[in-house]
Formats: sequence, structure tokens, C-alpha cells
Amino acid sequence: MMESLTLLLACIFLSPVIVASLGINYGQIADNLPSPENVVPLVKSIGATRIKLYDADPKVLKAFANTGVEFIVSLGNEYLAKMKDPSNAQSWVKKNVQAYLPATKITCIAVGNEILTFNDSTLTDNLLPAMQSVHTALVNLKLDKQVTVTTAHSLAILETSYPPSAGAFRKDLVDCVTQIVDFHCKTGSPFLINAYPYFAYKGNPKQVSLDFVLFQPNSGIVDPESNLHYDNMLFAQIDAVHSALASVGYKNVCVQISETGWPSKGDEDEAGATAENARKYNCNLIKLISQKKGTPMKPNNDLNIFVFALFNENQKPGPGSERNYGLFKPDGSQAYPLGVPAVTLGTNNTSSPTSGSATATTPSASLPPASSSSGYLAITSHSGRSHAHCKCSLLYLVAFISLLLHLQC
Repeated sequence: MMESLTLLLACIFLSPVIVASLGINYGQIADNLPSPENVVPLVKSIGATRIKLYDADPKVLKAFANTGVEFIVSLGNEYLAKMKDPSNAQSWVKKNVQAYLPATKITCIAVGNEILTFNDSTLTDNLLPAMQSVHTALVNLKLDKQVTVTTAHSLAILETSYPPSAGAFRKDLVDCVTQIVDFHCKTGSPFLINAYPYFAYKGNPKQVSLDFVLFQPNSGIVDPESNLHYDNMLFAQIDAVHSALASVGYKNVCVQISETGWPSKGDEDEAGATAENARKYNCNLIKLISQKKGTPMKPNNDLNIFVFALFNENQKPGPGSERNYGLFKPDGSQAYPLGVPAVTLGTNNTSSPTSGSATATTPSASLPPASSSSGYLAITSHSGRSHAHCKCSLLYLVAFISLLLHLQC
């Protein structure tokens, strides 16, 4: 009881002004979510200043005009081939980015999501050309100084994740990743990773310390190579990515965590999926973000993290946990105590079913609609939250943690 009270008080004192760098993923695979206009006060209530969309929903972008909230908009995996054509890319950028600037602060375009771990050569071959075409469009429209281009990766791109100092990319992906990272360096865009300590715990709850994955007080682990101390798994995962980047010659790439979170509910076999654990994970994570605390390997780098997700989404496929990652329920109530005042929503809620987000106008027959869902649905069903390679990578980290904790006992 005392531990819960302490954590709640810690959350309460994290005002929106302090938590200035918090990002949130805004998915809309649901038929019962509030209208974008009613989402604005919810985002402000948690102090989030950045939103990542899985599309370029015009209703959302219009609703957040003149709010100062920064946006990452996305192009679904299924449209990479079309985006290779520079004219298609430029048409899309004009309609879905330029049209909303400067009122809506769009700062980044995510082209595809977790492409490299689908093991689909066509998708992989189209990824970088699509990113380059979108960037060229931004240059042509003189928007490249304010809008960058990136793509998000599953942690499964790592072949080695323990110890963090030995992090390395999968051998079959090294060339492709290196070309993408080179693009980031040339254009000044961030390298995005989706990381979920929850799945390491779910996969081996008897050996993985719950306190270690929830940012709770614990003895932690020491990397035997670097001698750096880690008191939470997320930092170990992030530094494994830093090491992997350094191993291919890129030590100073900006790494952002485009997804991380914890489900408040799950199926019977989903260990740890509880409201209390979700509260601890996200409140402790927000506390770390507010402290502008870097990882052991990069202590002076602010954390750039997007929490997954804003809402529970009732139409997402997969196990029960997939529909319960939200900080909020569809009616706007908090899924668990967040330590911030509750917000009363208006009555202007969406009522018609939607598979990805609010319905949008299709730019043209040859281009993807601004609001698309199939990529997001595919991402969810094949993402790091269920992908075999990611499980393997995380289990390596689990084994490392288990071994070191055993040695410390």
C-alpha cells in the first residue's frame, strides 16, 4: 500500500509543464473513440507534446492546429512501392503535410513500420527508396529543414542484445540498416526503435525481475564489458541499439523509442498484464523522461520516447493485451490512475466503426489514402510484440539478466 501511494504521489507531482518531452502514440483501430477535438484536452492533461500517428488523418491534424503539439505522421507499409515514384511522394507530401503547415506542427514522416523484420525482400527493397523519394519531395517543397523522414524498427533487428555493450544487428540486415542509418546522418533524422520490456517478462516471469522491467528499486545488473550499471531493462535495450549502431560506424545517431508501453489487461496466459503494473511502468517511465535522464551509455542524451498508446483499441487483433495498452479508455476516463486530473469529454465522439483511424479523403487513385489502416494492422500482428525474432532477441537479454542476478545472489 505504501509503495503504491508513493508512486501515485510521484506521478501527481509530474505536472504537464515538467514532462515537456513526452510523446504518445495515437492509434485508432477502434469503433468507439472520442473525436479528435475531444482528444486534445486528454493529450494536454498528461503533458504530452508529441504525437505519433499511424497515418496522416486530416481530422486529427486539423483538430491539433495551433496547439503546439508536434506530429510524426506515417505512411503504411503497403504503400512503399508507390512512394518510390517521386511524383507520388511529392503529391502525398503536398496533400498530407504541406497543407497543414504551419498551423499543425508536423516535424517528421515515418515511412513504413518494422519493415526489416517482416523478412519480405520486396518491402525491404522498397523501404529506403521510398524514404529517399519522400525526403526529395520535402526538399523540392522547401520543407526539409522542418520535416524529417524516418522509419521505425522492431528490436528484432538486433542479433545480439546482451550485454548491452555487445549489441549487434542481424548479419543479414547489416547492409540494409547501414544504408538507412547513413540516410539518417545525411538528413538529420532520428533512428526509431520499438522496445517492449513487457514481453521479456511475459516470456519468462519466473526468472525476469518484475522490478527490473517496471523501473522499480532493484539491485540491477552490471555489464561485464563496459562495467556500466543498469537498473531497468528498457535502458539496457536502448544501449544495445547504441552499441549496434557504433559497431557499424555510427556512434552519434539520434535514437528515439517510437513505441514502448505496458498492457493493463490481458489473457490468462499473459503474465504481468495488470493495471497496477501498467501504472508502475508508465508512471515511472514518465518520471524518468521528466528528469531528462539518459541511459548509462549516453547519460547526457535526453530520452526521446513515445508511450504506446493513447487509447485502448477494441478492434486490434491478437491477444487481449493488444487491446489494452491505452492510458485512456474510449470514454476518456483513465485506464488506471495517472496522477493527473481527469478530463470530462464533450459528446462529439466518433460512432461509426473504423479500422484504422477517421475516414479520410483519398488524394488520388494512384496514392494511398491519408488515413490507412492495413499497414498498422499488419504491423500489430507481426510487430515486436509478437515477432519470433524479437522474442529470440529479448530472451537473450533475459538469459543475461537471469545469469547476472543469479551471480549477485
